[in-house]
Amino acid sequence: MSPNTTGALMMMASMAAFVMNDTFLKLTGGAVPLFQLIFLRGILATLLIFALAYQLGALQFSVARRDKGLIALRGLTEIITAYFFLSALFNMPLGNLNAIMQVVPLTVTLGSALFYREVVGWRRMLAIGIGLFGVMLIIRPGAEGFNVWSLYALAAVVCVTARDLITRRLSAGVPGMTVTLGTTVAVMCAAGLASLTQDWAPVSGQSALFICGSAVFVLTGYFFSIQVMRTGDVSFSAPFRYTGLIGAMIIGFLIFDEVPKPLTFFGAAIVMGTGLFTFYRERKLSRA
Repeated sequence: MSPNTTGALMMMASMAAFVMNDTFLKLTGGAVPLFQLIFLRGILATLLIFALAYQLGALQFSVARRDKGLIALRGLTEIITAYFFLSALFNMPLGNLNAIMQVVPLTVTLGSALFYREVVGWRRMLAIGIGLFGVMLIIRPGAEGFNVWSLYALAAVVCVTARDLITRRLSAGVPGMTVTLGTTVAVMCAAGLASLTQDWAPVSGQSALFICGSAVFVLTGYFFSIQVMRTGDVSFSAPFRYTGLIGAMIIGFLIFDEVPKPLTFFGAAIVMGTGLFTFYRERKLSRA
């Protein structure tokens, strides 16, 4: 296979793994308190990521002070993201949440223009505006289905955008596995401390299996998301991230009996269309 084909397959594998991670967490059904759940998953994910990074020889702890600060700041945004995203995950349809999260490439482009002075032409700015309109169709402010969890999903978008913008400032020599491990440890420690404010619940065998499955799939998602950035043309593989949205809607229907409303489909189509256009424009400009 060509590098681009390999990259596209890795992107689809990454998205599928993250959707499965969300599915396993949602299947716990709130039987385990949120912070306890994040902490337990964090222990397993940290051990698995450390083992994989060690096997690949990808660990490097001697990084510049500036990069250490950025990794710490990235970890903080990931902690806040985990809280908002998982809170929304347990209280809204899986497909709706994933559809809202697909706007992240657009918000990252907007953030790059605002904070890093990157040139973003009127076409991409228009696409961002239309994409945000698509998100409004999904959450439908003022409608019966709109609630605080929709705001939590939007907060997760803001946090993920900040995380990705911070990641762009890291030095090229910092291994991706080191960043991933640092982020996972930060989330685990924060969740462990926060879990002390809650009563711990006994974990059933079924919930334990779901947590283990979540840890395995989140590791798989991290691995493929790192590898895809090093394989082929990223602008070619990036549009395949939208396969995750399709998978989330299918799983939501088959497992959780969630049937998206027509406006949700329409809004998701708008978000996907504007995202694909943005990728197309970035690829065209990079070639020029």
